Amino acid sequence: MKTQLQYARNGEITPEMRSVAAVENVEPEWLRKEIADGRVVIPKNIHHHFEARAIGGGLSTKVNANLGTSEKHCNLREELDKMEIAIQYGADAIMDLSTGGDLRKILQEILKVSSVMVGTVPIYSVATRLLAEGKAVAQLDPEELFKEIEFQAEAGVDFMTLHCGVTRSSLSFLQNDERVCGIVSRGGAILKRWMVENNAENPLYEQYDRILDICEKHDVTISLGDGLRPGAGADATDRGQIAELLILGELVDRARNRGVQVMVEGPGHMPFDQIETNMRLMKRICHEAPFYVLGPLTTDSAPGYDHIVGAIGGTVAAIHGADFLCYVTPAEHLCLPNSEDVRNGVIASKIAAHSADLVNKVNGASERDFTMSKARRDLDWETMYQQALDPEMARKRKQESESHDEDHCTMCGNLCAVKNDKESATIGCL
Repeated sequence: MKTQLQYARNGEITPEMRSVAAVENVEPEWLRKEIADGRVVIPKNIHHHFEARAIGGGLSTKVNANLGTSEKHCNLREELDKMEIAIQYGADAIMDLSTGGDLRKILQEILKVSSVMVGTVPIYSVATRLLAEGKAVAQLDPEELFKEIEFQAEAGVDFMTLHCGVTRSSLSFLQNDERVCGIVSRGGAILKRWMVENNAENPLYEQYDRILDICEKHDVTISLGDGLRPGAGADATDRGQIAELLILGELVDRARNRGVQVMVEGPGHMPFDQIETNMRLMKRICHEAPFYVLGPLTTDSAPGYDHIVGAIGGTVAAIHGADFLCYVTPAEHLCLPNSEDVRNGVIASKIAAHSADLVNKVNGASERDFTMSKARRDLDWETMYQQALDPEMARKRKQESESHDEDHCTMCGNLCAVKNDKESATIGCL
């Protein structure tokens, strides 16, 4: 078996490429070339069977939903229910970030039922088991981490977040450039502590070729994690973030040279006016690799509404180069998200993705808005519901109103501008 990247470089169009091309309304040969050049990836493990989706430039902006148990709240059924809700409302991928319970069983159950690509952060599993045994982070055995990566690859994980850019070199740039929030990435913080207490280099960086061996064998897409991403607006675009990005650019090249698909993760918390620069900088340094962002969150001051904050930043990011938005829920910074948080998070990110797709002239985006606009002009409520990013909510709000069986809504009633404009048009010109 070869990876999608290797097939593309050999001039072969795979069934996955044809499937993606049909969904995205692009030519299969164009898609093959983009994959061959590393600008597009199809995260699809050879052991995981679902309808392939692609991430990258020229395609619709994709949305990921994070799920998973915690040590304080562990209920597999709840997480599976949340996964179903995320997919129902349009998530293109889910990530299992579980840190409580039988982690391997949880992952295997998610992979068994997921109809979209599945991602993980392998170091979470190793660190969780370590702490359950009463051991310190410094006692983490790198061999266990590589075994976990291999287990997850064999199980069918489609993409893995690996914090390979947290190195002695990148960490050194934080020493004389104090941050407000320090390191907010769990993986990044675990690796920093391990490196400091063991006076050693990051094994994920030092033994990167081992990762490539595993990912090539199973066609796992590497998602190069941003372990030094800013967790506060005041920390955005600092030396540590940029130092890590430079290393990630080198690792992108090494992965591509091995025929391994790769994308890059980005911030984080970032003021609105820095987003465009960051997106363009990442694309330049990482040679147009697909870019995966959390948010970005444009303000630190809206707990409970961070899904809105993330949608604002996500729209700007996707207009200027981000290809994959990790949703943010109203529970961000506060607690484990519930089902309603998941729904709101996915919809907010879908709105951001679609808004950016309109600007980027992605196939089908403007057609959807045109159909919606025409339906509004025609007072065609059924078509409006069908075109809505959340059809269920649109239908529910209309049907619960006093004008549920009329062509106008309760906002304007018989003063409805569209209705009066249409009726006046039948009378004649002034």
